[in-house]
Amino acid sequence: MKRNVAIIGTGQTKHVSKRNDANQAEMVFEAASRALEDAQLEMKDIDAVITDNMELFEGRALPDMWVAEGAGAYLKHQLKIATGGTSGSSAAIAGYYTTASGLFDIVMVVGFEKHSDGHTFAGMALADPFWDRPVASAAPGNFALSITEYMASRGVTQEQAAKVAVKARKNALNNPYAHLHIPDLTVEKVLNSRYIAYPIHLFDMCPQSDGACAIIYASEKKAKELCENPAWVKAAVTRHDTPYLGDHINRLATIRTIRECCNIIYKKLGITNPLKQFDVAEIYEPVSYAEMAWYEAMGFCKEGEAGKLIDEGVTSMDGELPVNPSGGVLSTNPVGASGVIRAAEGALQIHGKGGKRQVPDVETVLVHGYGVYTWCDVMVLSSNL
Repeated sequence: MKRNVAIIGTGQTKHVSKRNDANQAEMVFEAASRALEDAQLEMKDIDAVITDNMELFEGRALPDMWVAEGAGAYLKHQLKIATGGTSGSSAAIAGYYTTASGLFDIVMVVGFEKHSDGHTFAGMALADPFWDRPVASAAPGNFALSITEYMASRGVTQEQAAKVAVKARKNALNNPYAHLHIPDLTVEKVLNSRYIAYPIHLFDMCPQSDGACAIIYASEKKAKELCENPAWVKAAVTRHDTPYLGDHINRLATIRTIRECCNIIYKKLGITNPLKQFDVAEIYEPVSYAEMAWYEAMGFCKEGEAGKLIDEGVTSMDGELPVNPSGGVLSTNPVGASGVIRAAEGALQIHGKGGKRQVPDVETVLVHGYGVYTWCDVMVLSSNL
């Protein structure tokens, strides 16, 4: 029988464009040490470790072996997760199930990325336009295709997307670990920033970040002993589709994996009005337009009304459902760690340790991971067992 499990500790590095002062293993050690300190544990208390990163972006094979000692996995059980953009959220879910299974009582998950070590990601971003035309593998051009479709079908505007970008960067100013701290960003500044690929402006897109994030799971008995306000995992759902290259049937307007994940988890937990029943949502938005598409796919509003939510401030810090108090992926994106960060930031809100980014009286949080139209993970955290 599956056991109750909670997140009892979190730790992050400061995310930046280049960590020339630390290698991957040292970054992982920073995040793991901070999570252990937060949970008031020592490395010897951890039964198993799950690591994840997007090794394709760095061109380094088997990074899990390289960082094992920094993650405290020496002579312990270790599992590696690599599922593209959802690597972090998949690892977070794996940590949950590994603990819930009864195999281990305390499990640490560490996601990490050091983009500055490699060149593969830059190659993807600057893919050859002739070869890439039928494949659409590069992120900015890929998003541009789907965004124009989304704008045409849903009526969202560049101005509304700019408001999402401003909201994210404003929230990030309250997060000491966020990569981008851009004071006084305005809609006009977003719209006047250079185009990457129409209609995406520079400030509509996420950065490339070096960083790591760790979370610690504990079984019910241990969680109650060790944590004053455990963030209980109520449910987790994964849906990973497999289309052919270029066959992006799940563009922003449809994105069936997110819709199915949410439909399943809402039904399981009796959630009929997510806008009112969640106190916070930490969602994976690599581009400003995606956040609005997720509002619709997650049932925060009817299709075509996402722009209205951002216009009316419904998802701002003082709105009905604050989305990404952390600043989100738009402000911090160490890809392998980005999904772990969503879980960590959701847990922080329940722990009441969000500092300046803390939302009052948080009981239920939606956590979401995403990877290029076809991969999606959703988890719900709660202060109530």
